Amino acid sequence: MSDQPLDRELLIDLITKEVLSTIASQADRCDTPEALRQVVVNGADRVAFHGDASQVPVDLAQYIDHTALKPDTTADDIDRLCDEAGRFGFASVCVNPTWVKRSAAHLRGTGVKVCTVIGFPLGANTAEIKAMEARRAIRDGAREVDMVINVGALRSGDHETVLTDIEKVVDSAHEAGVIVKVILETSLLTDEEKVIASSLAKRAKADFVKTSTGFSGGGATVYDVALMRETVGPDMGVKASGGVRTKSDVEDMIAAGATRIGASAGVQIVSGDANDGKGDSSGNRY
Repeated sequence: MSDQPLDRELLIDLITKEVLSTIASQADRCDTPEALRQVVVNGADRVAFHGDASQVPVDLAQYIDHTALKPDTTADDIDRLCDEAGRFGFASVCVNPTWVKRSAAHLRGTGVKVCTVIGFPLGANTAEIKAMEARRAIRDGAREVDMVINVGALRSGDHETVLTDIEKVVDSAHEAGVIVKVILETSLLTDEEKVIASSLAKRAKADFVKTSTGFSGGGATVYDVALMRETVGPDMGVKASGGVRTKSDVEDMIAAGATRIGASAGVQIVSGDANDGKGDSSGNRY
């Protein structure tokens, strides 16, 4: 095989019934690192392009978490973000915890949820701190939380720490009926580690797995979304975030299996603005 990056059509062509059969037959038995490693060895490095672009819905706004996570985001930026979310009907606004209360007040009655990030962007807080942060955000009005896993523990092979880390946040959130998305930070992981992390999130009863923070040198790819979808199965959510800036990007991610998109360029994505997703009206990028 050449060293050239795989394009969409080549990725589809590389899918075989044997790979899909292997993943499907072992998906329910991926409870241990050893089983997960075997799935990767047996073919999870080649994954299904999970959907058909012709089935991508027309209304993309309902898939988008309209995002502003830059450290210099201002109160005016948050108000503008919320106004845009209400006007276009985005699934949520995704903001740092300090802005949850303001966002919840601004969006009251609109049907748009407030999503926030936990242990962001490094994931290196202790599990107890992440759980406490989640509870505080929920009290302030968050209805979804996107937590960053302990990437260092995962890469060290300490899967029990990663599992406990996720479980504590899931327990804190689910007791209040709040959705949890688990950020893997795929740009820092091998394919094997992505499979392990996705399976641990599923074991912890998280609601979604999510590709990226957007702050670690890489974002969502169709390949990673497809790999995560094949690992968690059809019933768990997959969120693609980081570098998703155009309508075409969104359609490709949804076709690959994403059920939610994190983007600061939501307005440009749904309106076809000439900026083509290079930034939202407040200049934020994610």
